[in-house]
Amino acid sequence: MSLKNSNLAQAWLVLLLATLFGTALAGIQAKLGPVIEANKVKETMVKIPVLVLGEDLAAELAADNQTLTIKSRVVEINKNGTTKYYTVYDAWLPEGKMVGHVVKAAGQGYADKIELLVGVDAQGKRITGLFVLEQKETPGLGAKILEDAWRGQFKEKSTEKTLSVVKGGEVKDDEIDAISGATISSKSVTGIVNTTVADVASKLQITAGPDNNKTPAVQNEEPGKNKERS
Repeated sequence: MSLKNSNLAQAWLVLLLATLFGTALAGIQAKLGPVIEANKVKETMVKIPVLVLGEDLAAELAADNQTLTIKSRVVEINKNGTTKYYTVYDAWLPEGKMVGHVVKAAGQGYADKIELLVGVDAQGKRITGLFVLEQKETPGLGAKILEDAWRGQFKEKSTEKTLSVVKGGEVKDDEIDAISGATISSKSVTGIVNTTVADVASKLQITAGPDNNKTPAVQNEEPGKNKERS
């Protein structure tokens, strides 16, 4: 066999192996995808009390063997020719008082997609907590978005102000201190939060109690091409 034919055979072999590997990987992803999503929902339900009440009040509620009533709905946003859908979890205390909402949001990070849970008060005026549901940022740098101290900066921020990222120095009410060496990841998370609260804050308030809330847990999407889902 000539050198040319040998190289051609090797190229075809590499292509074949890559195709087989890609097919196998797609099959694994298809099988694990529903399991991963189910685990995210479970983790979301666990985090909601802390995101709307704070750790201390959530712990007190659990100590009294009480739980929040949580119902999900889908909020549709039409903006700039694009339809976006946000999954929103509404939360009520055992006596029926609305205490807040958690919005699932997503956007592009430095390395890959970042998924967030954004806690907002009952009136949609104030951020009550932030949790990173999924991320693949650089370990030791961008992955520090997971740390409580950094995420804690978002608590009590107004939803009526656009947050900006700054590097060091004194931080104002509408600013977030960037993670050293991970400004892009910091801006990505802040950008997702800004977009989310701007889109849904005015649509969060519910006047009915949990027993009268007829919003379905799953809402089918309208047909169309320009759609995004969080």
